[in-house]
Order: sequence, then C-alpha cells, then structure tokens
Amino acid sequence: MKLTFLGTGTSQGIPIIACKCPVCLSTDKRDKRLRTSALIEVDDISIVIDSGPDFRYQMLRAKVEKLDAILFTHEHKDHTAGLDDVRAFNWVNKKAVDIYAEERVQTSLKQEFAYVFAEFRYPGIPQLNLWTVENKAFNINGTEIIPIRAKHHKLPVYGYRIKDMAYITDANYISKEEKEKMKGLKVLVLNALRKEKHLSHFTLPEALALIDELKPKTAYLTHFSHQLGFHKDISRELPDNVFMAYDGLQIDI
Repeated sequence: MKLTFLGTGTSQGIPIIACKCPVCLSTDKRDKRLRTSALIEVDDISIVIDSGPDFRYQMLRAKVEKLDAILFTHEHKDHTAGLDDVRAFNWVNKKAVDIYAEERVQTSLKQEFAYVFAEFRYPGIPQLNLWTVENKAFNINGTEIIPIRAKHHKLPVYGYRIKDMAYITDANYISKEEKEKMKGLKVLVLNALRKEKHLSHFTLPEALALIDELKPKTAYLTHFSHQLGFHKDISRELPDNVFMAYDGLQIDI
C-alpha cells in the first residue's frame, strides 16, 4: 500500500490576499502546502480522501492516472470544492467515480453541485456513484475500509482506517471507543493545526499526546496552518517516530 500526501495545508489563518508571512514566503518546498488531501493506492485501486479546491492541480502534480473512489471526511468546502474535476477521470477511466460520504455530507454535495444530481443531466458533467458511509466497516472492491468517528468541534466527521494505516483530519476529539479502532497501526496520519489552542482542530501538543497514547509504529502530521511554523523547525521538535508530512511525500506501508 502506498500513501501520497496530495496536500497538507489548510485555509485556516490565510487572508484573502496573498500571504506575506515568513512560512508562505519560504523557499523550502515542504512549506508549500495545498489544502489537505491524500491518495491511497492499495489492492490495485486508487482512493482519494477529500477533494478540496486544489484537487485538479494535486492530481496533475502527482501524475495520478486512475481514480476509483473518493472518501469524504466532512462537507467543508476546503475538502469538497474540487469534486467537479473528477470528470476528467470519468473520461480517461471510462467509468463513474464512487463517492463515499455520510448522508449529511451527501446532502451538502447535492446542494453545492446541484447540476451533477439534477434530473436533466447535462452532457459532460461528472459521473458519480453515491455510497452512504455509516459507522461500520465497508468494502471498496474487496478492500476493507473502517470509518473512525471524530468531532470537529461539534461537527461529526469521519477518519478512515485502511489496513495498517489510519487517517484523521479536521478533528479535535476522538472517543475511547473509536480509538480502539486505531490499535496496532503501522502508520497514523493526524491533523496538527498549530501550537496554540484551537476550537476545532488538534494542536501540535494534543496531536503528540494522542500519538503517544495510541502508539502507532510511525505517525505523520498534516493539516498545518502557516501559524505552526517552518517544516525544518517543527521537525526538530518531534519524537523519533513522528514526522511532518509535506505535499508530495510518498510512503510505502
């Protein structure tokens, strides 16, 4: 199984105009962060987690030629806004893309992309198969996917476990029962927005505390605000088995 970090950044804290902060002006490519998303290639299928506003460029940059499914964590625009661009994969792969989301998220997608789900289907619109995610395991072409319920402040969101990897973003609370699903991981991916307390995201200290509790073999942090700081500086502060992810990083699991 291969995990590619398509994006590790966030809209959080970024002004409408071009940002002039030192991190955004950094020449280190690891500080250039598009909105958070990931590609998992496993058992001959390609699964993307979330399709934010940068989806098209992320897929081009990663040279992704095949897309079987998208797993959505929640309905916020920085995780869904690029959905229209799956139409290119419809054309290349000659099939609809399977979309997995809970009912609330599906309702949001149908509102935001009403033309995709309208009775009159305009030629060339994205071809999607909607599948409902509940808090129980399901399969994509024989690969087991285990949803992990978390909270993004008061909003329920889903993370996902695929084999020995779990991916959690936009969360700041996971119950004891849901943590049980993350035992024995080789890789845990977890959001860490910044060092200071935040209403709806794990901070760096909170993420490290959860990693210490769950004890995966290796952990990668994602969903960074520029407020967190430079990749090279934060990396020096981390335990030996914890790493800052960066856009384009690929790991074999």
